[in-house]
Amino acid sequence: MENKILITLLRHGRSQADDEGVHEGRYDSPLTELGREQVHKRAQDFLQRGFQFDLIIASTLQRANETARIIGSTLGTRVEDNPDWMEWDNGPLAGLPFDVAEERYPKPAFRTPYMPLAGTGESGWDIYSRAARVVQKLVQRGPGFYLVVAHSGILNTALQTMMGATPMVNPQGFAISFGDTGYVRLAYYPDQHRWMLLEFTSGE
Repeated sequence: MENKILITLLRHGRSQADDEGVHEGRYDSPLTELGREQVHKRAQDFLQRGFQFDLIIASTLQRANETARIIGSTLGTRVEDNPDWMEWDNGPLAGLPFDVAEERYPKPAFRTPYMPLAGTGESGWDIYSRAARVVQKLVQRGPGFYLVVAHSGILNTALQTMMGATPMVNPQGFAISFGDTGYVRLAYYPDQHRWMLLEFTSGE
């Protein structure tokens, strides 16, 4: 078998927080019925394309965890929970309407990657370090086909660590716009320490 690790990074389906118009982050919002429909559709797409994952790794926040379990049930694949794939810890912003959050916790004119989000959340380096750690643990599993179901912030940060990019500042830098059940497929070649982007589907 070729020494290759195949990794798919998938964002969860539409959540209740998306409909509420609030900051999500660690706000543990469930999937909506539309979100479940999106996930079932994505699971059928994976099934029809013959994707066979060796393992599904899921954030423990319910919107991602339920997404993973729907896909796991459809494909007959085991789901492993990992809290390190949770979304950016946004501290007091979690669950706040955007206008209320801006009033209570106005954005600084400039935010360095060392500054905690809204005073008590994770800094850019906090989430970057966490993402680097979970990517390392993932590739240390060795050759296989893995699906990670998580959130836009942590998935984008994981991609930044793969590319050797530094944390976003203010925020400026590289990011992918993950829609509902959007995903990125990648291959990692350990013998060359080479990442290859195979596919990007933005989702709904």
